[in-house]
Amino acid sequence: MRLKDKVALITGGGSGIGYHTSLLFAKEGASVAVVDINDDAGKNTVQEIEKASGKAVYVHADISKASDCENMVKVAEETYGALHIVFNNAGISHANDDDAINTSEDVWDLTMAVNVKGVFLGCKYGIPALRRAGGGSIINTASFVASLGAATPQLAYTASKGAVLSMTRELATIHARENIRVNALCPGPLRTELLMKYLNTEEKKQRRLVHIPMGRFGEAEEIAYAVLYLASDESSFVTGTNFLVDGGITAAYVTPE
Repeated sequence: MRLKDKVALITGGGSGIGYHTSLLFAKEGASVAVVDINDDAGKNTVQEIEKASGKAVYVHADISKASDCENMVKVAEETYGALHIVFNNAGISHANDDDAINTSEDVWDLTMAVNVKGVFLGCKYGIPALRRAGGGSIINTASFVASLGAATPQLAYTASKGAVLSMTRELATIHARENIRVNALCPGPLRTELLMKYLNTEEKKQRRLVHIPMGRFGEAEEIAYAVLYLASDESSFVTGTNFLVDGGITAAYVTPE
């Protein structure tokens, strides 16, 4: 098993990428601290893991709050004795996110509080735990929109994911000599509830699909395998990356630097 004897903390573990990654990590031998703000969804993930004879504990957390992030790390360490993997995955894409003119200040602030501050706080409290464990891996969920502008306006989300990518690069540089790797996972458009709520018309869906060389949305299960690679020792020389899993969308539209 690729994560045998490892302890992983996964935010947003109740749905989408976090849900599928939690199940996969447990299958690969990890003990998983499943973190979510939705208690029913998070507890359901834990129950599924336990039914499959895996190890998991649920922790409620609003990742925009320092006390909640400090506690989620504490619970993981106290329950399983250490922490080796932090997957800062939880995030939001607000239905009213638009361009600069039409995005309200409240939508902007909420998006930044969850998507940027939440990742910062996960690292703030997670990195000391990884140090205590002798090193480990942090994976921060950014997005392909950190490299490309979105085809449909979602300025707060795009800006937040750009911030996650740049934060990841700096943390990777700072902590590289401590055996702590930090990578940004940058999925392309996925057929998840989060995106499908935003792309709520066939016209909006097609505006995204036309840009994807593979011609389809990705699946959360596919992204979970990319996270598994970044979390495992197989990626021991990988840090500070913009790890794109996007169906070719950036290859088709980004000009080489």
